[in-house]
Amino acid sequence: MEHLTPRKVVEELDKHIIGQDEAKKAVAIALRNRLRRMLTHEDMKDEITPKNILMIGPTGVGKTEIARRLAALVKAPFVKVEATKFTEVGYVGRDVDSIIRELIETSIRMVRAEKTELVRAKAEKHAEERLIDILAPLPRKEKAQLNPLAALFGMQQKQEPASQEEQDEAKSKAEGKREQIVKLLADGQLEEQVIELDVQDNRQRPIGFMGAGEPGEMMVDMSSILGDMLGKKTVRKKMAVKEARRYLIEEEADKLVDAYEIETEAVRNAEENGIVFIDEFDKIAGRNATMGPDVSREGVQRDILPIVEGSTVQTKYGPVRTKHMLFIAAGAFHVSKPSDLIPELQGRFPIRVELQTLSEEEFRRILTEPKGSLVKQYKALLEADGVDLIVDDGAIEEIAATAYRINSLGENIGARRLHTVMEKLLEDISFEAPEKSGKVVIDREFVRKAFEKINMDAQRVTMIL
Repeated sequence: MEHLTPRKVVEELDKHIIGQDEAKKAVAIALRNRLRRMLTHEDMKDEITPKNILMIGPTGVGKTEIARRLAALVKAPFVKVEATKFTEVGYVGRDVDSIIRELIETSIRMVRAEKTELVRAKAEKHAEERLIDILAPLPRKEKAQLNPLAALFGMQQKQEPASQEEQDEAKSKAEGKREQIVKLLADGQLEEQVIELDVQDNRQRPIGFMGAGEPGEMMVDMSSILGDMLGKKTVRKKMAVKEARRYLIEEEADKLVDAYEIETEAVRNAEENGIVFIDEFDKIAGRNATMGPDVSREGVQRDILPIVEGSTVQTKYGPVRTKHMLFIAAGAFHVSKPSDLIPELQGRFPIRVELQTLSEEEFRRILTEPKGSLVKQYKALLEADGVDLIVDDGAIEEIAATAYRINSLGENIGARRLHTVMEKLLEDISFEAPEKSGKVVIDREFVRKAFEKINMDAQRVTMIL
């Protein structure tokens, strides 16, 4: 992370997000402050709190995407939650701790994936050995056995095992077959062969009892506490070798990684690097109402406040501190304004940044410049059916102009409008693609004709596009 200066962070975000330079700058500074904090003196380190961010702007301008790409850039645990969820019936401002529990689960998955990748080579070797044992098992060493009839009548006569010569011959044949199996597996000739495999039965219900706590944490799962003491139920399934290999690799990897180490590292990673994105923050703004839904809005704010300020949340992986997590709140703030939030919450979001409505030129750039732009996505999709899609500059300009015009006629949904326009534009081509292959050129005239069928009045356009 040391190499990620604010300028470099912005450069990386520019690869995926067009415009919104001020917002990119703000999150880059917040990210750099994390590194700066880690380099400070130990006495000061715990005193420095994250510079949380409040993003203000209409829908579809890149608020969520900036936060998500930032988390991906530094491989930080990330969770997105809608603030209005906690104003719904059944919540009414409760259970905000579930945000942190969800973040921890994300962190667990990330750390487990990293640890699994480190032992993957060894796991693959063990899985291959198990496959060989299934396809060509070695003969078991025979022992002298008591004759069942003799045992019934109290006689001590035993069945003699096969001679050493017979055992050596059987072993030699088995080893020869195993050599053949190894070669066939290496050549990929057995991938579709069906074998039987004992797999864990995931249909088992947890064994436990109800305990005190928040919803989702009330069932105390005794099976997870006692672990292997209860044993794991398995079922026998038929599957192809290639499928069995994937299952065995995951199973062997689970054996090689340390679950306690994963949980410990995941909790530490969430505490130090976790990013929580709270959307629709403006929907819970409001302090002066004495009745109706606004009462619960303030209640939600006061319930969110402790985790933003820094508190300890109990999870099944142990206590988790939120003091150094980065919180990014976002909302349009068309009706309400940031000053409508309770003062304590306002003070916890010192970085304020306003995102701008996207222009027609930015729409044009969004279509082509990002690494995973819409045009590149549709080109890749149609290539699967043998269609070479070419969208020229004139078409790009016309698509951008159409999306911008539709946003101005009805509700402005930002860059999301480009998705609806592109789908409508390529509807017939996508439908006919499996029967038609070759080059398809989309130019300005093609775009104009595609939308001539639609009466460009506000009501009809916003209904269709």
